[in-house]
Amino acid sequence: MAEPERTERRLRPAPLLFEPSAAATDPEHFFDLESIEDPRELLARATELTLAFRAAQERAVEFQALAAAQLADPRRFDRLSPALIAEQAEWTEDYARKMIEFGESLQRDEGPEAT
Repeated sequence: MAEPERTERRLRPAPLLFEPSAAATDPEHFFDLESIEDPRELLARATELTLAFRAAQERAVEFQALAAAQLADPRRFDRLSPALIAEQAEWTEDYARKMIEFGESLQRDEGPEAT
């Protein structure tokens, strides 16, 4: 299964500012969005956060795939089976195989930094 060619430019996500611990314990508090009264400003900041979380999720998945491929590499004396990788990552075995394949394709393309 070939991965789609990545020609789009990587989005630069908005900075994710860490919340103070007191604010993080408040279930109604989320990156200070609840304090923004202007709907245009709220939409803009919420959109920035959405894009940042999407970009972070995509990057994390790429690194998961790289790690899975490295763990499954037959040249490793301590390699793991797809079943063990799936168990560790809380995936199905089929998904682990797909992530291993994706990770191998990323390795051939020099990893996520090259995309």
